[in-house]
Amino acid sequence: MQKVVFNLAPSDMRKTGTHFDLAMAVGLLVRTGQVKISKFPPIKIGFIGELSLNASIRPVSGILPMVMKAKEAGIKTLIMAKENVAEASLVKDLEIIGCDTLKETIDFLEGKIIFHPNYNPRKPASNPKNCSVDFSEVRGHERLLDYIMIAAAGGHNLLLIGPPGCGKTMIAQRIPTILPRMTEEEALEVMRIYSVANQLRDKSRLIGERPFRAPHHNASTNAIIGGGTHALPGEISLAHQGVLFLDEIAEFARKTLEGLRQPLEDGSVTISRVWGTNTYPASFMLVGAMNPCPCGYFGQSKCRCTDYEIQSYRKKLSGPIMDRMDIQKYVGNVDFFNSSNQGKSSLELRKKIEQARAIQFDRYKDYPGITWNAQLNASLIHQFCQLDHESINLLRSVVDQFHYSGRAIHKYIKIARTIADLEGDFSIKINHLQKSLLSRDLEKDNHVWEKRG
Repeated sequence: MQKVVFNLAPSDMRKTGTHFDLAMAVGLLVRTGQVKISKFPPIKIGFIGELSLNASIRPVSGILPMVMKAKEAGIKTLIMAKENVAEASLVKDLEIIGCDTLKETIDFLEGKIIFHPNYNPRKPASNPKNCSVDFSEVRGHERLLDYIMIAAAGGHNLLLIGPPGCGKTMIAQRIPTILPRMTEEEALEVMRIYSVANQLRDKSRLIGERPFRAPHHNASTNAIIGGGTHALPGEISLAHQGVLFLDEIAEFARKTLEGLRQPLEDGSVTISRVWGTNTYPASFMLVGAMNPCPCGYFGQSKCRCTDYEIQSYRKKLSGPIMDRMDIQKYVGNVDFFNSSNQGKSSLELRKKIEQARAIQFDRYKDYPGITWNAQLNASLIHQFCQLDHESINLLRSVVDQFHYSGRAIHKYIKIARTIADLEGDFSIKINHLQKSLLSRDLEKDNHVWEKRG
């Protein structure tokens, strides 16, 4: 034999990585008659692993999505490196065999040695890493806290505007502590992304806390959206089912912010490269923080910014991006000496939010991909967010005054739906819509600036 040809179907798709080494080696040995597999039907067993020059089996990244795909394809047994077994065992109803060398694999296939499948008992979901962070430390922002809860309960995007040191970052860092814990399906979906990105830390248990990603404003577009040579997931995908926090959002490159528009609408991102296209989920809650003016002290005596400078600074966030920020609230300075009372704890707030999320989950159980109010499309808004005559008249008068887009109108209605869920009301009432109409401070402020200009 002078030549061996492997055909990795589909042959028109370029293959990368070392995941196929073990499978190709076993395939060659079986086809040439050096190994006879009598114990397993060939279609029911799979192999994942890299082979070193001494025939030892090395672990590979991205094992979790491969194992899940193998299960969908009807494979019952998977052989891989022992280092990958813990992560692969998160998928139920599969026999996972860990081997150290190619010889061990062959001996097992021929029945010379026996390995018991690794039915590892799944460890409990991991606890939040930063238990010391709690909303009870946030004081003097009681009115703002209502809209934080609305954003968390409905998955609405949030923009916080205020001077330096007023607590914007402090509030944003505590939002994950009040979000409901992830379901098993959501946790596996998030872990698939982290497995592909090779950022999965504890591989033996499901993650319990929702992701919180806070990239620096100097991060590149590829780092935020995803990309690189192999089109790896970016920060928006790593924040899937969690929070993407953009501190000093106005300092991010305009191209990067505009790249968020499509993922915010679709809940996914498609990255195309010469060799292929990857689509990653990107359903996240966007939280942004910015100063009201370049110096940050707008409205105070030490602010020396001109009207032109303030307008130019705020226009760094384009109209389409502002449209996608459901809730825009000003954060004021707190009187340190008169705000000594402890605020509500994250546990107390989470219970209320979980009740609202449970209402939404039951309401949208027949609609795949819809779990909270922020994900509603136009047809579902018409179905689940009907307004009475009084509310319609109020909304029409506000739209006539501020010339809101259709997307902004839908945002107000969805926020009103979330407010009703938090209060346990089946239908949207006039007071829910009134509170919703007070949720976009910066947009109304910019409208006043435009009229002055």
